[in-house]
Amino acid sequence: MSTAKDLFIIAMDPPPDRSVGQGDLSLALAGAELIDLLDAQAVALDDDRIVPGGEQELHDPLLAEAASALTRQMPYERVDDWLWRRGRDLSAAYQAALEEAGELTRGRRGLLPFGSDRMEVADTPARRRALGRQEEDEPVLAALASVVGIGSGEPEAEPRPGDEAVTVVLAVVSDAVMELEAVRQRRTIENAAFANIWRGP
Repeated sequence: MSTAKDLFIIAMDPPPDRSVGQGDLSLALAGAELIDLLDAQAVALDDDRIVPGGEQELHDPLLAEAASALTRQMPYERVDDWLWRRGRDLSAAYQAALEEAGELTRGRRGLLPFGSDRMEVADTPARRRALGRQEEDEPVLAALASVVGIGSGEPEAEPRPGDEAVTVVLAVVSDAVMELEAVRQRRTIENAAFANIWRGP
C-alpha cells in the first residue's frame, strides 16, 4: 500500500474550485512517502530528524527510490529539509510512473489539476483502493488530502493516536504547504508592485 500513490490518485479529480497546486501536492507526496517508510520500519524519527533503519524490501519503485535518497550520515536530515528536497517535481514523477504503468491514460474527460494534458485515472485495483481509503476517511490519507485542499475538510479521526512520528510528519507537511503559499503571495505582491512602477502614475 502506497499512501503517496493513493494521494496522487485522489488528487486527480477534485471539485473544480478545489484544484491542487503541483508544489503543494509534491510536498504532501514527500510526506506520504516518509510515512510509508516509517510504516515499513525503513526509517525512524529522532525528534524531527530522519534516522535510516535497516534495509527493507520495498515493492513500490518510487518508495524504494525515496529510501535510497535518505541521508545516512549524522546529523541526519530534518523532516522539513527532506520535504523540500525530495518533493522537488515529485508530482510529475508520480504522473509519469502511473502513466507508464497504464494506470493513468490520456482520455476525453478530466484535467490534471496542475497541467494542461487531458488525463484520467484508469479503472484499476489501485484506483479502487485509493478511492476506498478516501471514502472510509482513512485518517492519514484524509489528513494529507486536507493539507492540499481536497477531501471533505478536516479528518474526523486523529491520525494514528499515539504515533508521534506520523503526527510530526503531518504537522511539518502542513507548515511547508503554508510556507509555499506565503511565497506565492509575496511574489504576487512583488509582481504587482513592479507592474505598477512600469505603468506609472
